[in-house]
Amino acid sequence: MDARLLHVFDMDGTLLRDTSASLEIASRLGCLAELRSLEADFAAGTLDTRGFAAALHGLWGALTPEVVADAFDGAPWIGGLADVLADIRSRGDRAVVVTLSPDFFADRLRGLGVDAVVASGFPPPPFRTAPDPARILVPEDKVTAVDRLRASFGLDRDSCVAYGDSGSDVPLFSVLRHTVAVNAGPGLRALARAGYDGDDLRAAYALGRELRARP
Repeated sequence: MDARLLHVFDMDGTLLRDTSASLEIASRLGCLAELRSLEADFAAGTLDTRGFAAALHGLWGALTPEVVADAFDGAPWIGGLADVLADIRSRGDRAVVVTLSPDFFADRLRGLGVDAVVASGFPPPPFRTAPDPARILVPEDKVTAVDRLRASFGLDRDSCVAYGDSGSDVPLFSVLRHTVAVNAGPGLRALARAGYDGDDLRAAYALGRELRARP
């Protein structure tokens, strides 16, 4: 059966409060300072997503599935996440996560009730090979991913609601009408149709549903 609405969530900084998958993993591997330096270079535009992924491969030689599981389970997820996902499912809608972060972390969100996850493709930990640059997402890939997902659910762009916090969400927010900036910086907030600051995804989700209900 086709869905009625597609709710598209960013992960780092949106579902994860004030952090990222990479920061959570790095804190457990004892390389947090190095990771923060990489993130600063990425934010400054001196490092792209593919260069970032290659650096992670070199930095995370000790990564194991157990470390990933511990990082995921111990991460500061935004409040109300389980309630929002349950409500989306009860309405016959769909929830997806589209993130530039590693798939071996983001894919765990399926266990919480997310219908689909699109993330950068990494080799499974422990790493035996370097990431394939062609499988590392860039911000513009969020648009392609959402178009593919919505088509698979029989939806148009007007039936999508996006939730994000940073520059990586700009391409998607630029093509969708219904967008909610969640704990976002001023650039994305200016582009979004609604904004929310706080630790309750239910409030941001209510804004998204309200936007979709408007003519």
